[in-house]
Formats: sequence, structure tokens, C-alpha cells
Amino acid sequence: MKKYFLLTLSLAIATVGFSQKFGYCNSGALLTSIPEVKAADSDLQAFQTQLTKKGQEMVKALQDKAAELNRKEQQGTISPKELEMQSAKLKEEQASIAQYEEEVYKKLAEKREELFKPILDRVNQAMADVAKENQFAFVFDQNTQVLLYADESLDVTKLVKAKLGIPN
Repeated sequence: MKKYFLLTLSLAIATVGFSQKFGYCNSGALLTSIPEVKAADSDLQAFQTQLTKKGQEMVKALQDKAAELNRKEQQGTISPKELEMQSAKLKEEQASIAQYEEEVYKKLAEKREELFKPILDRVNQAMADVAKENQFAFVFDQNTQVLLYADESLDVTKLVKAKLGIPN
């Protein structure tokens, strides 16, 4: 009798589990079809080009100064002390360029966040709305196989924490 009860209970739980609706979304196709994404990509590219151009100008100036210093050294028209001072200045400029490069990466990340966050927030809200309206328990991303939406009532995190003895 106990075996039949457990079997029936197991089947009932499995049936409830399989009655949940699942969906998926192709986020790549979705994002490329949003006009604001194309505009944001274009703005980000223009910003990157502007920053890169300035960096290239800095590198060109440094290369020109290094070539001039090398020419003076080969011609013997510069004293060893002056050569050492000029070389130190060039190293400082090189460090400045490296710092600028780090700033460029930071500025690009900030600009990307500024441009794309409102778009992604809108997409995520639309995803949640569609999932709720169509009673999907889970929605997965076809491209990345990542969970895009989950019905909060199905979150077992608190149960797992309790099982591990971790306070909620």
C-alpha cells in the first residue's frame, strides 16, 4: 500500500512539474530588430572612433619624439645627460598613453551602459510581461541557453538555503 501511495504521489508531482509552460526567445534576433539598438551601436562606434583617434595622435607624437631623439643620439648632437632626461620624458608619455588607454576602456563601458541599459530594461520588462500574460513559468534564451524569466513562485533558493542551514 505504501509503495502505491509513493508511486501515485511521484506521478502527481511529475505531472504538475510537466504542466508548467516553458518558452524560449532568440535574443540576438530580437535585439537586432530594435531600431534603438542600431542607433546605440552607431553612437557607441562614433564615440569609440573619437577616443581612438585621440589615442592614435598621442602614439604618433610619441613615436615622432622617439625617432627625433634616436636621430640626435646617432648624430651625436645630444649629451648623455640630455638623452637620459629626454628618454625619461618619453617613458612618462608612454605611461600617460597607457593610462589613457585604460580610461578609454572605462569610458566605452560607461557609454555602452548609458546607451543600452534603457533598451535592455525595456526588453526585460516586455519579456516579463509576455511571460506573465502567457503563463510561462520559464523563458530561456535560444542563443545563450540562459534563463530570461522565471516565475518567482518557483524559486527554490530559500529552500536550498534552509537545507544548508543558511539563514534567509
